[in-house]
This record gives sequence, C-alpha cells and structure tokens, in this order.
Amino acid sequence: MKIAYEHLIKFIPSRPSIENISEKFFQLGHEHEIENNIFDMELTPNRGDCLSINGLLRDLSVFYEITPNNEIYPDDIKSLDINFVNNSQEACPSISFLKIKIQGEVSAYKGIFQDYFDDLDVNKNNFFTDISNYISYETGQPTHCYDAEKVTSLISLETSVEEYEFKTLLDKTIKLEDENLVFVQNGEVINLAGVMGGSGTACSKDTKSVIVECAYFNPENVIGQSIKYDIKSDAAHKFERGVDPLCHEKVLRRFLKIVDEHATIKNVEIFKRDYISHNSTEIPFSIERINNILGLSCNSEELQDYLTKLGFNIDKNKIIAPSYRSDIKTENDIAEEVARVIGYNNIPTQPIKIPKLSNTSDKNLELLENNIKTLLISEGFFEVINDPFVNHETNNSIKLDNPLDSRRKNLRINLEKSLIDNLLYNERRQQDSIKLFEITDVYYIDKKELKSKRKLGIICSGRVGKNYLDFSRKIDNKYLTNILEKFNKKISFNPHLINRDELETKLNDKIIYLEIDLYELENYDFDILDVEKFILNKDNFKKYIPISSFPSSVRDLSFAVADKEKYHDLQNLLLDYKDILIKEIFVFDFYHNENKDEIKIGFRFVFQSNSSTITEGEVNKIMNEIIEKALSIPSVEIPGLKR
Repeated sequence: MKIAYEHLIKFIPSRPSIENISEKFFQLGHEHEIENNIFDMELTPNRGDCLSINGLLRDLSVFYEITPNNEIYPDDIKSLDINFVNNSQEACPSISFLKIKIQGEVSAYKGIFQDYFDDLDVNKNNFFTDISNYISYETGQPTHCYDAEKVTSLISLETSVEEYEFKTLLDKTIKLEDENLVFVQNGEVINLAGVMGGSGTACSKDTKSVIVECAYFNPENVIGQSIKYDIKSDAAHKFERGVDPLCHEKVLRRFLKIVDEHATIKNVEIFKRDYISHNSTEIPFSIERINNILGLSCNSEELQDYLTKLGFNIDKNKIIAPSYRSDIKTENDIAEEVARVIGYNNIPTQPIKIPKLSNTSDKNLELLENNIKTLLISEGFFEVINDPFVNHETNNSIKLDNPLDSRRKNLRINLEKSLIDNLLYNERRQQDSIKLFEITDVYYIDKKELKSKRKLGIICSGRVGKNYLDFSRKIDNKYLTNILEKFNKKISFNPHLINRDELETKLNDKIIYLEIDLYELENYDFDILDVEKFILNKDNFKKYIPISSFPSSVRDLSFAVADKEKYHDLQNLLLDYKDILIKEIFVFDFYHNENKDEIKIGFRFVFQSNSSTITEGEVNKIMNEIIEKALSIPSVEIPGLKR
C-alpha cells in the first residue's frame, strides 16, 4: 500500500521529517520502503486497520499530536426505503446504503482529494467512483457505487453455489464457480461482494444519481476470491484483513462531505442495518500480567497512557479494544501493543525461562525409534509428518493465543485424527494399499504443568501389498500385530478398528489403527534390526512424489510362458518399462503349472497423469506397444488375445 508523506503530515502539526516518521513506523513493526516521498507499506496481515491514512495516524498518535480530519456531512439525512434483502447475514452482519442525487456540473477537484490523484499518480474514472477510491485510501473502508438508474428491482445478497457469468466493472468476464458471496438483481450477479462490482450497474461520467454501498463482510467469505478469479482488488485486500464494522455512517457522511464540496446535492437518503450486533473485545487489565510478559515494571499510568493513545478504553479493570482492532484477543496482544510503543530495542534482555518437561528423550528411546522405523519401512509403511495444530480442543489441550490459522488453535494430544485424514486423502486418490506411521511429541497440560509424550501412530487399510503373495490379502488386526511382535512377543499390542460410518468414505476396507506411548516401551528388550540396511541405504530411500489429483486407469495382462528361461526376460521387460503416463507396474498373480511346466503370470499397469485426465486412446496406445514387445519374446503368449 502506498501512502504519501505529505498526506500524513497534513494532520501532524509538528511536521516531522519523513525520516523521523519512517523510524517510528519501523518501531511500530510497519515495514516499508520510501521512494519520491511515498511510503510503500508492507503491513502484516493482522493489521488491516492500518491500510489507510487514518489507520497509520492512529498508530502514530502515541508519538505525535494528531489533528485528524473530522470533516463530515453534518445535516440530518432522511431514511432510504431500498428494495434489499440480506440472505447471508452471517457473512455480512452489517450494511448501509447512501443514495445521493446531484444536479448541475461537478467542479474541479480540490484539496486533499485532488492531492490524492496528483501525488500518487492515480487515474481518474468518474466523480462517484473517484470519491469511493479516495475514501478507501483515507478511512480504510471500501465502498461501492451503483448507478441508481440501473438499480431497478430487488437486490439480494446471497451465498450462492450456482454458476454465473459475471462481467466486472473492468470489463473482464469471469465464471463464478463453487461458493460465492454475491449481490444479485433479476437473477444476474451485479457485484462479487467484497471484491468488485459489475459493469452492468457501474457509474459513468454522466451518473447523477448513485447508491453507495458500505458493508462489513466476514473476512472468511472474501479470502482467496481475488486470487481465484485473477482480479486485482484493493477492496478485497482490505476486507480480507478485517475492516471496522462500526464505521459506516461516519464513512458515508465523509463521502457525502466530499460530494457537497464539489457538486450541488439535490437529495440524499440513508439505509442502515445491523443484523448481528458487534460485541467489543474486553480483556482483563492486569498490570502484573503485562509486565511479566514483557519483563518490565511499567506502572498503571504509563500503561493506560500508551493504550488510550492507541484507541483502547480502560473501564475499571477491563481493557476494551476499539472496533477496528479485530486482531486484539488476549493479554499477549495488549503486551505486544505496549512493546511496540516502548520499542523492542528498548526492552532489556533477560534469559528465557522455559518450563522443563517431565519426559526427556535419551539414547535408548532414539535406538527404539530407529528400530521401529526400520521395521515399518521394511514392511512397506511410509512415514508422515503432520501439522501439530488442530481445531479440536480438549480439557488438557494447549491453546495458542495468536495462531497462524484461526481454525487451528490447539496443539493435538493424539495422532489419530491426523492419520485418518492422511488415509482418506490417499483413498480419494485411488490408493488401494495404504500403510502409514508417524512418530512425534504431543504436548498437554496436566495439573497446570506442561508435559509431553513421545507417540507412535500407525494406520493401515486395503491390500497387504502389491505383489502376487499379498495382492489378494487384506489388512486386518492380525496383520499389524504380527509385524509388531517381531520386536518382542511378550508385549501385547492392541490395534483397534476405526468405524468407517463416521467418516466421509464409500469404501469398506477395514481401517486398523494403533497409537503407542514410546516412553512406556523404553524398558523392554528388543531384537535390534539392521538399521543401516533400510534407513541409510540410498537405493532404498524413497523421496516424496506429489500425488496426482486426476483419476487413474488400471489394465491387467496375464501371460503364459512355456519356456521357463524366458520368464525372466518378460519380467525384466515389463517391470522396467517406462512411460510418463505409467505410474506403477507390479506382479499381482503367479502360478507354476508343473504338469505342463508352464508359468502363468499377471501384471497390473496403473496409468495416471499429473496434468490432466488420461484418455482411453492414450492408454490403449501404450498397452499395444507393451503387448507387441512382450509377444516378441519366444514362448510368451497372452491367453484369449485376438490379434
């Protein structure tokens, strides 16, 4: 976001230098570059409140006296009776419309309104759209302008899953798919909510009557839309980061003030609706807690001064966050605000005190893990590493105050849900033999103490293996137990069956799961396996290969080999056959007919592309080449093949 230095100091009477303001921005955590007296701001995603002149001035108010621009339209505005229905109140809990009608000519732009176009080299569009763009720059609240003459019937806000052809106000036609929050008129989308309006209701240089929309959209309903449809949208950038849900009337009156300064207003009406009331965030005001977090000894007066300058209200023992600070949730956030004002470089360093966990790793545990990995990998299992943060919370979960993903606030205390997700992901991609394991630490609270466990999770389902011995066998409890007993037959391992009825899957293969606390196994004696053979041998080390999201196609060929000496030639030919569309080749059936001294062998070929859905013609072409080369080997036949 670009902000002109001159636009900031208009409201700072002391007129600090650009270097001085730059220094304060860095102290506040606002990364930026300066070119030609323009700040190019790189704000963190949680500070959407600073995406404007007013937002940055609010932060700078802890260092300078600020005289904000409070010039708004002061007169009474009569109520607007607009034909509008909100069918997505969760996605849009608050919305306002301002209808303005002007007469005569619009005067030349003046004041900071004209400076906006001159100093930032912004192109002009039309009177109302230009004001809308400037208002977003000044206040941080996007607005959208409809030509009132083109809004002739009911407008509804919908969360739609229908497909629409939508022509944006930039004349780009896009196909809306999946779930979208849209404004609809007469069955046509006129606005992709929070992103961009449509050309059909857009204003022009001749527009004299306008309806200005000012809304609060839930960020989750806007995030990703501009990327999905390849639309460059300043509005989406701001809505994604959260705007002020309580600013609408002030913003619209500011809009109207600029109209009044440049044109004669013939009529003005306003519509305001709050479908869901906004609840202020209240945080206990504990001086001791804030000082402990920061390692400081600030007094109450200092802390209150810092916070009130940043817009917080102190009511008895509570800190009330301003409505534009959606990022403030906990005392840690408050401590961060204080730290920014003081300056991180000015906070004295102290040793970090990390609570000691009751369980610690040692060489025995490391040896045990290596043996577990060796055994499981030798049996065809794959190790996975999962995100330790989940959305499920239990009584002893550790919850993060500031998670990177608001849907994953808790550290997991077991591995089952993560491994089930891994299994289902592979099943949806047509994997019919899935054997996975994970070894990791889990953390939890026990009697107010931080504790950890070293966990092994194993999940498996489908075919035992992709070879003629295991192809027809299915994984069950006994299969997994037999593998684990290779460690120590005295230990009772008890895998359990996961109920598929509770999962989103249509398959019916058994899902076997086992989770073990490795600390409990440390004292058992195990047969030490040859770790070098499986773990460190480069020839056996499997690198990660992305799984294609496109469907696979399977072909089976059964061969009869009269001359046993030629069996190896056939196997080498087929198992080494390479093509970009062949994902896998393996022997699924083998039989030696001793009476005829003949070998019958079945090969399965799995085809899949990483870039598109493969066609029948592509598969048949490769199969014909394989058949031709195989039958060129003496004594090799394909029973039942007609040529």
